[in-house]
Amino acid sequence: MKIRIKFRKYGEMKFIGHLDMMRYFQKAMRRAGIDICYSEGFSPHMIMSFASPLGVGLTSDGEYLDIEVGETFSSKESMERLNQVMAQGVEVVSFRRIPDGKASNAMALLAAADYEIRFREGMEPKTGWEKAFDDFCAQSRIPVIKKTKKGERELDIRPLLYRAERRDNCIYLQLAAGSADNLKPELVMEAFGVYAEMTLPEYALLIHRLELYTDLGTEGARKLVALEELGEVL
Repeated sequence: MKIRIKFRKYGEMKFIGHLDMMRYFQKAMRRAGIDICYSEGFSPHMIMSFASPLGVGLTSDGEYLDIEVGETFSSKESMERLNQVMAQGVEVVSFRRIPDGKASNAMALLAAADYEIRFREGMEPKTGWEKAFDDFCAQSRIPVIKKTKKGERELDIRPLLYRAERRDNCIYLQLAAGSADNLKPELVMEAFGVYAEMTLPEYALLIHRLELYTDLGTEGARKLVALEELGEVL
């Protein structure tokens, strides 16, 4: 049986990297008594995959982990068991069965992610940045220089920037995500800094991931659905 787990990551746990989070959840599965399945072969390991590794220093309300289990408890009891062994800074908020087939691999399904970005106190941009940001988002083309393994190349990130707007005291971004197209919020803010001729060091930004989506649209019409919604409560 395939299970999709949604969890939050916040507080001091934002400084824990992806590989350590994998080891953390492996221990949590054993402590919570989850009947997780193992791979075959000489070096069996838990069948477990994350939809999209979260960068160090970022917090999130929408992280996803897919596992395979033999027998299982109800969604409510499974969440309670896992949260009882979680350290402060990680909270399981959903435990759902997912069908075999296209819905069974969150990593392959991933199409978009949304973020909230705030400025650290005392590190807000210069006066007038709001209009500059609106003008930046209104561009039909946003060229950036992106570093790759083969060197540097120019990339137009505008098609990958699905939504961008100011909300209260934060910036909201909905960006392309996945193996084919993947746009990081740091790159968007870096491009904005260049456009507005202002320095925006990464440590000045508080980046929070809200949700991860798949795209169920057809013929180019985007229809984003949260990965959680593809599963059913046990």
